[in-house]
Amino acid sequence: MKQKYKYNPKTLSYEKVEVSWQERLVKVALFVGPTLLTSVVLAFLIAPFFKSMSKSEMERENDKLKAVNAQMREDVELMSQVLKDIETRDEGIYRVVFNAEKFPTEMRELGTGGSEKYKDLDGYEASEIMKETALKIDMVKKKLYAQSLSFDELVKLAKEKEKMLASLPAIQPVNNKDLHRMASGYGWRIDPIYKTQRMHWGMDFTADKGTDVYATGNGVVEACEEKAWGYGKSVIINHGFGYKTRYAHLSKFNVKPGQRVKRGDLIGFVGSTGKSTANHLHYEVEKNGQKVNPVHYYHSDLSPEDYEKLIQMSNQTNQSFD
Repeated sequence: MKQKYKYNPKTLSYEKVEVSWQERLVKVALFVGPTLLTSVVLAFLIAPFFKSMSKSEMERENDKLKAVNAQMREDVELMSQVLKDIETRDEGIYRVVFNAEKFPTEMRELGTGGSEKYKDLDGYEASEIMKETALKIDMVKKKLYAQSLSFDELVKLAKEKEKMLASLPAIQPVNNKDLHRMASGYGWRIDPIYKTQRMHWGMDFTADKGTDVYATGNGVVEACEEKAWGYGKSVIINHGFGYKTRYAHLSKFNVKPGQRVKRGDLIGFVGSTGKSTANHLHYEVEKNGQKVNPVHYYHSDLSPEDYEKLIQMSNQTNQSFD
């Protein structure tokens, strides 16, 4: 602060003006007071405005988040529907084409974890909605993972398709020119020995003793059985991919256990060994441990007319030869 002087007429000289601390305090108060008062007034007037702006922004942000969450839920629902369509195609088309077993249901319905997994979403206005969306997303992720495993299996099968097609039983085990007739088909038939209705698990082809019998698909000879009753002399071929075939009542073998054979290879000769009443070949097809109707596995060597005739004959309820 600058020093002030005052003229004294008595002494005819300038003297220093001394300012007391009370006077200094009054001056400071006169300067600071209005400024402070103005600041307080402005604070009361402007603060609600800023507070209103902040609340409005928060509300707009909240509305935006709700809209985004709603869109996410729609997207997840759409993805779920698309995934469901893929699963349907997988089971109804792809697995049928590649002869694959049904993909395990429990794999498609893997758990997503307990409620603790979404605990960090507690405490918000939209906590329940966020938890529901997170759960749906996790479910889609689990199903996508399961579907990827299913496709991995189908890709492997696709790569082995050529091998699989060569292995499937696909021809008659006896040439048409060698057949006298098809004696009996798959189903309930009259037993030739006991004269009662019994399930006949294969097809009987009558032919002369010594007639050639052929492998109906590529595979490995699993066994060459010789029994006094039942199937008599029979060859079992494991074709892989869940398929096996049996050629029973043979008079003689032309293969050995462990031998690899191809479709059309000579494996034995027609006979009447075991529980048999005449020379014939009893032929069975097994898929995944279940015996199935062989008539559905002759698509590679029969014309449509021959196949239709074969089906008609196989459906006749007559007496089997074994």
